[in-house]
Amino acid sequence: MTLSTVLSRAQHGIDAPLVRVETHISNGLPAFSIVGLPAAAVRESKDRVRSAIMNCHLEWPDQRLTVNLSPADLPKDGGRYDLPIALGILIASGQIPEAAVADGEFLGELSLTGTLQAVSGTISAAVAASAAGHRLFLPDANALNATAVPQSQIMPCNNLLQVSAHLLGNLPMKPAIAAPALMTTPYPDLADVRGQAQGKRALEVAAAGGHNLLYCGPPGTGKTMLASRLPGILPALPATEALEVLMIMSAANPLLDPAVCQQRPFRAPHHSASAKALVGGGSRPRPGEISMAHRGVLFLDELPEFSRSVLEQLREPLESGYITISRVQSQLSFPARCQLVAAMNPCPCGYEGDPRHPCRCTPDQIRRYRQRLSAPLLDRIDILLTLPRTPASELMLAPTSEESSAQVRQRVSAAREIQIARAGVINSQLDSAALLRHCPLTPADSGLLAKALDDLGLSARAYHRILKLSRTVADLAGAEQIAREHLLEGMSYRQLQLHQDS
Repeated sequence: MTLSTVLSRAQHGIDAPLVRVETHISNGLPAFSIVGLPAAAVRESKDRVRSAIMNCHLEWPDQRLTVNLSPADLPKDGGRYDLPIALGILIASGQIPEAAVADGEFLGELSLTGTLQAVSGTISAAVAASAAGHRLFLPDANALNATAVPQSQIMPCNNLLQVSAHLLGNLPMKPAIAAPALMTTPYPDLADVRGQAQGKRALEVAAAGGHNLLYCGPPGTGKTMLASRLPGILPALPATEALEVLMIMSAANPLLDPAVCQQRPFRAPHHSASAKALVGGGSRPRPGEISMAHRGVLFLDELPEFSRSVLEQLREPLESGYITISRVQSQLSFPARCQLVAAMNPCPCGYEGDPRHPCRCTPDQIRRYRQRLSAPLLDRIDILLTLPRTPASELMLAPTSEESSAQVRQRVSAAREIQIARAGVINSQLDSAALLRHCPLTPADSGLLAKALDDLGLSARAYHRILKLSRTVADLAGAEQIAREHLLEGMSYRQLQLHQDS
């Protein structure tokens, strides 16, 4: 046998397209070439594979070696092809029968001693291999997380010699057993926040309908405390959504903490984050913070301190639920269905409108500060709420006087079940046609809303946001139709006008 084929998987965003590693040994001067659009890390595998085979006391063929990574137009990157290339050489040189790899796919980076190192994107590869009915051979470091994929057959491997012995039938390996559910780190409890009844109510409405939320208020009013408690009142991740989160995390980090991926993500990047860090990108595109927060919460503290050009790139993914990154050779899409929660001060010094501390900012400074947030971006935030300073009497309340996250989560879960049963999606994801069906108003309420839109100068998108908010308030109350009180509460969440003249 001078020709062999071993199956592997590439990493293309969160997808894992099949790659056929074809190896041919021919007569001629000893040489080793890899074709099929390999990146530098793949071309360097020649030296790693050669040393690994020799240090495992296997035979290295001193002939002309040609490795083709098919399809040729798909970019190949990383050290994930080391293991299939090494096995292809061993099969082509007659040291391993080709039939032994017929039902398997192989991923893994080799050290010079033949030990297998972790690679990224293994969850997507496990999903694709399971759909194809193949076993997936992975480094030990990746195997535990890959067992989270339903009906997958994961073969944990420690080194090249162990894989070779298994394929020869000398020391058969056993498939990895799915790890039991791990104890996750609890989110901060909402009962820790004293007072701020309106802020808590807005947080509950945001959680129930998946609405974006912006808190504005002086320093120390509890904006960050409230935002950090949003994941704790969201329903638990369903299995399908947990797998989506795991695939994204795997694409960014080869060594995952399984406990973290069983929870809803909470990402809080610093305001100095670049556009690539926030939305993803790079020469080899990777998911950004908005994708890492998929099915969870993206918290942007001190929102106006972010670069305006960075914030503007959030507009499309907040609306569509995914981010598309285009490069010359390819175009990648990453899921970005996250819930945005942000916090900001009303002015540069933070005390504009605070009765206890005089504001030191001029009207022009306040206007420039607020105009760092564009109207189109604010239009995509459903709830715009001003938080007042908490009175000292409320700060002294006993912890038992406040509702816990578990109590609020029960109401949120019940409201979401109503929404899914009615429309198949939560309220924040309703399209225009669904709004007409599920958010009807009485003629009197329609007139009230129309007058409010004219008086406040709100856009058509803000009109849709108010309808969705009112529908969520009605769902929390268990009402079939939107009543006047539900509409008024929904309208109250759009009162903050950040672009008015100061």
